Amino acid sequence: MALLKETNAQYYSGQQKFVVQDTTPQFLKFKCTFNTNLVDTIFGVSNINFSVTVLREDQVINIEPERLSLSYPNTVLFRTDTGNPTFDFQIGDIVVVELNQPSLESNYGSYEYIPLVDIVNNFIFAYVGDGKLISRVKRSDVIWHAKRGLQEFSYDTLKSIKSQEVTVPPSLSIIIPQDYVNYVRCSWIDESGVQRTIYPTNNLTTSPTELPLQDDEGVPAQDNLESNLLAAQSKIEQRWKRNNPDNISGDRLDDNTYVYDYDWWKMNYGQRYGLEPQYAQKNGWFNINKRTGKFSFSSNIAGRTVLIEYISDGLAKDGDVKIPKMAEQAMYMHIAYSILSTRANIPEYLVQRFKRDRSAQLRNAKIRLQNIKLNEIVQVFRGKSKQIKY
Repeated sequence: MALLKETNAQYYSGQQKFVVQDTTPQFLKFKCTFNTNLVDTIFGVSNINFSVTVLREDQVINIEPERLSLSYPNTVLFRTDTGNPTFDFQIGDIVVVELNQPSLESNYGSYEYIPLVDIVNNFIFAYVGDGKLISRVKRSDVIWHAKRGLQEFSYDTLKSIKSQEVTVPPSLSIIIPQDYVNYVRCSWIDESGVQRTIYPTNNLTTSPTELPLQDDEGVPAQDNLESNLLAAQSKIEQRWKRNNPDNISGDRLDDNTYVYDYDWWKMNYGQRYGLEPQYAQKNGWFNINKRTGKFSFSSNIAGRTVLIEYISDGLAKDGDVKIPKMAEQAMYMHIAYSILSTRANIPEYLVQRFKRDRSAQLRNAKIRLQNIKLNEIVQVFRGKSKQIKY
């Protein structure tokens, strides 16, 4: 079961204090209990994510990073072969280990989740053993089913939406995020910080996946390796980049089209007659270019700050491999059902029982994670007297 493993000072300030009891080198090491792992180097390159200061009476002494090193698990050591040789520890010194700001912020809210390793350990402890339906199972099998379940849950159950803030260059293309699985929404941010939804192109345009060169008869030409010759650029994409989105939305004048302004003698009144409602917007469009692996935007998005919200599978990085505690039981049921359904000589009624349990727990997890609040629903319903137009 989950217990708080950090003190208030560790969680809120990212600090842990130690009192020097012995100044001999073998005792000048301090084991930290942060939820965040301490780092000093990665592949031989300094990437330290913490600092150490010594409090002595009314003095605050900063320890140079060169004098610090780590040993497992999260134990800070002080090197005596480098750094300032004139500094010596004294009994009663208070050593403060402090996380840097990015590491501290990444730890906020961590109690909401349970690591995958705890899911695996808890499942083996509670569901595997003598007198239980699963008498024995390889730990590697439990890990595989847990990871597979995390992938499936990430698509429609867990809070697995990530986002990137990017600026659209003149090329109107942004590389798809490395751990991208599917998009949720693209929007550009105005000067007030408000999101303006960018809509997919749908049937407006598309990006071809291949660009074969053709001869005069329209037959694709091949190189000396008998592979089709490909063009460097797509004509469709070039024409879309040159297109003025106002020609599609019907907004061909300026920001104030006076569509409903009678002072202009109805000069522009009705200019959008026959326009498809899905195209009657001026936020712009985007599409996904599978050939180049990029998001492509319409020309009116150039230079804007864009927020790309997308779904990952929860396994791209170590920091992603965690499950909301509200879905913990659903994960256990998924692992149990997956193991039993792939084993021989298991009665079908047991498999069906765990299938129903998995479905019920997954439904509960979805309801919990929807985070519906009654006061928010009431706030929306206050507009119930407004006429809804179809």
